[in-house]
Amino acid sequence: MIDIKRLSFGYTAGHNVLNDIDVLLDGGHIHGLLGCNGIGKSTLLKIVCGLMRPTRGSVTVEGEDPARRSVGMLRRMMIIPEEFALPSVSLDRYARLTAPFYPSFSAEQMTYYCSELGVDISAKLHNMSMGQRKKAYIAFAMAVNAPILLLDEPTNGLDIPSKSVFRRLLAGYADEGRCIVVSTHQVNDVDSLLDNIVILDREGVALNATTSEICRRISFGAVDPARAVYTERTVLGEAGVAANTSGEDSRLNLELLFNAVTADRRAVASLLENR
Repeated sequence: MIDIKRLSFGYTAGHNVLNDIDVLLDGGHIHGLLGCNGIGKSTLLKIVCGLMRPTRGSVTVEGEDPARRSVGMLRRMMIIPEEFALPSVSLDRYARLTAPFYPSFSAEQMTYYCSELGVDISAKLHNMSMGQRKKAYIAFAMAVNAPILLLDEPTNGLDIPSKSVFRRLLAGYADEGRCIVVSTHQVNDVDSLLDNIVILDREGVALNATTSEICRRISFGAVDPARAVYTERTVLGEAGVAANTSGEDSRLNLELLFNAVTADRRAVASLLENR
């Protein structure tokens, strides 16, 4: 659905935020987009939406250049940015004013999402706390039923019970026809949802693999230091990343994986390349 080829972007000449990003984000998956602060994750989502143009390379969304901002493409895409402004109206009125732009919008689904997230659909958006506004916008965005859903730090501002509800609702939203991209630093909030992991660094795409492939080939946690490609000290002792030789899938530790890739992307890549 989203095809990114050799994409680079810089806000100033000679200084790129994104470098040679080459990745295909298919439908039927929840993709995790990870990277250190300032690596360009939010910028990449804005380029996918057509709000910015790449300095070099290309991105197509269902075969179309998003920079054209065609009505057909915008109807099929929804983004929940990390920061957003909403008008001084109730969520119900906001939905009635905005829903005509999205032919698959369901008022019934929005009511359900609001009920699950504890959002008063009649409350004025500007009177809500940051967390309530985030939940209100999540409820509306999911009710749009767009095939492409982009989420930038969706759990920021949510309390612990709301994060649990969000995970359950997003899992129910996902299907074979939808491409969901979650950009986040809060990996523990969403790691159980993701079935494909994309990690960006200054060189480009440091890792792009399915969680099943990762768990089949990489072992996490208490590993033999002699075999480990990365280790770190935790309150429970030494934890690391090594080749999985058990013959059974390991349990994904996304934080360990990210730290390992950040420390030595090539060493982690070598584990995935081993057959």
